[in-house]
Amino acid sequence: MKPLKRAWAEVSLDRLKRNVDIIRGMCSAGTDIMAVVKADAYGHGYERVCSCLARECGVKYFAVSNLDEAVAVREFCPDEDILILGYTPPEYAEEIRQHNIIQGIVSTEYAQALSANAHGVVRCHVKIDTGMGRIGLRCGDPRECAEEISRLCAVKNLSVEGIYTHFASADSSLPEDIAYTDAQEKYILDTYDILAETGIRLPHLHFMNSAAICCRNNSRSTLARAGIVMYGLHPDISIALPEGIQPVMELKAVISQVKTVDKGSCISYGRTFSAPEKMRIATVTIGYADGYSRLLSSKGEMLLRGKRCRILGRVCMDQLMIDASDVPDAEPGDVVTLIGCDGEECITADELASVYGTIGYEVVCGISKRVPRIYSRYQEEIL
Repeated sequence: MKPLKRAWAEVSLDRLKRNVDIIRGMCSAGTDIMAVVKADAYGHGYERVCSCLARECGVKYFAVSNLDEAVAVREFCPDEDILILGYTPPEYAEEIRQHNIIQGIVSTEYAQALSANAHGVVRCHVKIDTGMGRIGLRCGDPRECAEEISRLCAVKNLSVEGIYTHFASADSSLPEDIAYTDAQEKYILDTYDILAETGIRLPHLHFMNSAAICCRNNSRSTLARAGIVMYGLHPDISIALPEGIQPVMELKAVISQVKTVDKGSCISYGRTFSAPEKMRIATVTIGYADGYSRLLSSKGEMLLRGKRCRILGRVCMDQLMIDASDVPDAEPGDVVTLIGCDGEECITADELASVYGTIGYEVVCGISKRVPRIYSRYQEEIL
């Protein structure tokens, strides 16, 4: 590590590859992995993650949120299929086509606008809103939905290659949520079957997200959209991860100063923490501008020399303070683990999320760009 390092994220491409192997082993023979790499690969970094997935893991399908992300991924995945799951302004139809991107169709009106702005054929998958209530075709029943998709297949300049939906509560074990997901799944399967009866046999039908991969594998889904589980985190904390799946990212920083403060000394902004006794505190070189949430103030813990140390007072923009009283040999330059393992102790992004009422997705996606990513396989750094 360079002496200038203050905070960094270590991304294990070996763990990523192993996670993909495990997910692939869980899926049916006719189901390919679609790697969801939106939001800079969930904060892990497009370049190394996408390159590893395509070149080492044999992943042929990728999913992103928007056109900018698709173009970024295309640089590292020149031959793979890239699906934009969300909305792209129809005025960008030509850019979509020129980069050979697959666009999600969210409505009939949108399909017509996309067609009007294209000077050639745009590849697309039709999104069906089966109960998420977000984007997609919303029809009364599968037959009506199939009829609408049939009309979309005839729209000029569009090549419909598949249909997909997104489960709203596949990460829940409540009976009513299981029934709801069953209904969503049946709706898209019935729609696909009705289309097939009319002679429209689309190459792709996909509905399995990370939660479904873990809990309800279905061989009829041609693609398994592996998102958070591929990065080693829980779709929901109540769902057990498949055996062998491990977090891909660790977050670390260093101690800049260690000092002893007397009883009654105030720590950090707002004087929200006052030392109940003489304490040894350490200042850590990370803060909320690095993506370590201010909501962890006086709540979060981190690992120092294999021991858990509590945050004292408010997390600052670039720094924070921890109680190092139980680590008498701590000194400036020591590495502090915010996410990851040190000795027998581990802190996961899911654990951090539970402390301030969010999900692991937000924790890893929120680690800011000023935190360099260090890749264990390539030993290279993106600043």
